[in-house]
Amino acid sequence: MSAFAAFLHHLAAFALVAALAVELLLLRAEPERLDLRRLRLVDAVYGVSAGVLLVVGFLRVLYLEKGAAYYFHSASFLVKLALFALIGLLSIYPTVQFLRWGRSAGHGTPPDALALRRIRRLVHLELALLPPLILCAALMARGIGVFG
Repeated sequence: MSAFAAFLHHLAAFALVAALAVELLLLRAEPERLDLRRLRLVDAVYGVSAGVLLVVGFLRVLYLEKGAAYYFHSASFLVKLALFALIGLLSIYPTVQFLRWGRSAGHGTPPDALALRRIRRLVHLELALLPPLILCAALMARGIGVFG
């Protein structure tokens, strides 16, 4: 069970990274050429993969690996969790905008250029926060940062 959970956890992590990269590629289009349907679909994949990552990750922490006491006494784990939460918070605005744009797409109004630039910056920031998160995962897996 532990190996299968690790597989799911890693699969969800790779799907999350891929979805963010595809979002960024789709967001390079001019506002009037933006493929809103694909953008919403990729954002849904991003959301589902983040949810799977979180649920499976906590199942691993609580039941399948070293136990909650170990992980919650690890600075590496706590920083990793904080980075994951920050990335999740940063993703709220783009998701809300994609849904809003989808509702107004039938009216022929292209997305606002300022909002599009803001979303590009947020997705860049989300992607930039992933390498430190992965570093924390590697440190955590090797017991670096355990206190108490």
